[in-house]
Amino acid sequence: MATKIRLQRRGRKRNAIYHIVAIDSRAKRDGRCIERLGQYNPNIHPAAVNLDFERALHWVKVGAEMSDTAKTILSNEGVLLKNHLDGGVAKGAFNQDVSDKRFAAWISDKESGADKAAKVISDAKDSEAKKQFESETKIKEDRATAILAKNSALIEEVNAAVAAEQATEDAPVLEEAEAAVEEVPVAEEVAVEAAPQVEPVVEAKAEEVVAEEAKPEAEEKKEEEKPAE
Repeated sequence: MATKIRLQRRGRKRNAIYHIVAIDSRAKRDGRCIERLGQYNPNIHPAAVNLDFERALHWVKVGAEMSDTAKTILSNEGVLLKNHLDGGVAKGAFNQDVSDKRFAAWISDKESGADKAAKVISDAKDSEAKKQFESETKIKEDRATAILAKNSALIEEVNAAVAAEQATEDAPVLEEAEAAVEEVPVAEEVAVEAAPQVEPVVEAKAEEVVAEEAKPEAEEKKEEEKPAE
């Protein structure tokens, strides 16, 4: 029986996850597997792999074939490297200590690279968040400026309307004041024209008063001039 390590699709539509399985190469894609070795989730970045390292190594050592995707995953997880180092130990190319040191160095480099990749991703997310924040801030500022300009225009319109209404209300009062100012010279002209008619009347009255006062004196003079009997 030929065994193959491959992926079986699971999960929901547009959100698939995959089981890493050892399965009979003649079985259907989603058929019954011999052993489930782990899980692969490509929906996050970086993709998450949960693998039973020892069981995957066992199936590789016994000659299980691998699909392209499964081979890439096992290589990234160090299964193929460990199989290669164990083969070198078996052939006597180097001892187990050297094999363990080389594998530990590879793990260290991998973790360092993973940390760098995680930092790059984190920096990219921070940069994107900063850009989004700046963009949202600019939008808010532009919106506030537009609202302020609109409110200023409304205030100016209201002030203009109030001023126009006030001017309309004050127009009759101004017209009456102007009419009163225009009537003052006319009254003065009437008074000037009436003055010559008043003066003769005053003079006549004065003459009458003087005549009345002079009459007793005239009568007294006549009495004195009359001859004595």
